[in-house]
Amino acid sequence: MMKQLLGATLCAAFSLVTASHALAQSDAFPNRPIKLMVGFSPGGSSDTVARVLVPRLSELLKQSVVVDNKPGAGGNIASDALIKAAPDGYTIMLGTIGSLAVNQHLAKLAYNPVTDMAALSLAVTFTNVLVVNANSPIRSFDDYLRQSKLATSNVAFGSSGIGGSGHLAGELLNVAAGLKNQHVAYRGGAPAMNDLLGGVLPSIFSSPTDALQHIQAGKLRALATTGPKRLESLPQVPTIAESGYPGFDASNWYAFTAPLRTPPEVVQKLNSAIVAALNDPGVVAQLRKLGLDPAPSSPTEAAQYIKKESDKWGALVRKVGIKSE
Repeated sequence: MMKQLLGATLCAAFSLVTASHALAQSDAFPNRPIKLMVGFSPGGSSDTVARVLVPRLSELLKQSVVVDNKPGAGGNIASDALIKAAPDGYTIMLGTIGSLAVNQHLAKLAYNPVTDMAALSLAVTFTNVLVVNANSPIRSFDDYLRQSKLATSNVAFGSSGIGGSGHLAGELLNVAAGLKNQHVAYRGGAPAMNDLLGGVLPSIFSSPTDALQHIQAGKLRALATTGPKRLESLPQVPTIAESGYPGFDASNWYAFTAPLRTPPEVVQKLNSAIVAALNDPGVVAQLRKLGLDPAPSSPTEAAQYIKKESDKWGALVRKVGIKSE
């Protein structure tokens, strides 16, 4: 009996010490730099968002937050690194709709971002823009539909890669409007944009971050946007939803995630800093100038949103039969 009591006492004491140690660690968090992984090359949309937020996050957390670009496989390389990282809050990721909600439906992965990552907060939401070269004979969304439905149609749409938001928007329009427009996958948004500007590619469902400068310079023509409401930066451009396809929504988004089993106290500290940064007037102005809407949320709200988007786009992937390269 005495041995059992002694064992139970020691076990309880050990648990108390362990819990106290974990609590002390979370209270001290962060006490060294934090790595923010981005699954795409410098200069892309997600990288741009990360670099807009990092200075304010560093101030709020009182530690350096350093962007770590890990491009490749549509964001899967960064996701895999996050899954394998220590769940201590010092490695986090700014993921995209592709890496968090779509890629797991395109190929068998060793993990599922929906269940194997801890959501921290949504970062931004934004509307894709259907654009054509300014010299294109297609001058409106109605023109685009008419040309696409011709038996001799050569209308195709490019994107930054299979399963990306631009690809998904084009396939969703194909289904909604009964089109058969061909998708042309590029290894990134920049080469796709170069071919569009060069007159090689007929159209792109582009992020506003990539397209706005060319639209404003008169090199591209915006035909429609893919979200539920018009873009503040392009108020004259109609949505696809208001152009005959009610409910059409192919919004893009990014979200912050951490390794699963990151302590709740650390998750809360990271969430608080992210939310504060996304509500900062200076950050808001920078993001809105790029056509992006800040979307601060709780970890629970972010997790629910990612799950909902995964279900939605997984159904489209299966319906259309999209396969990874």
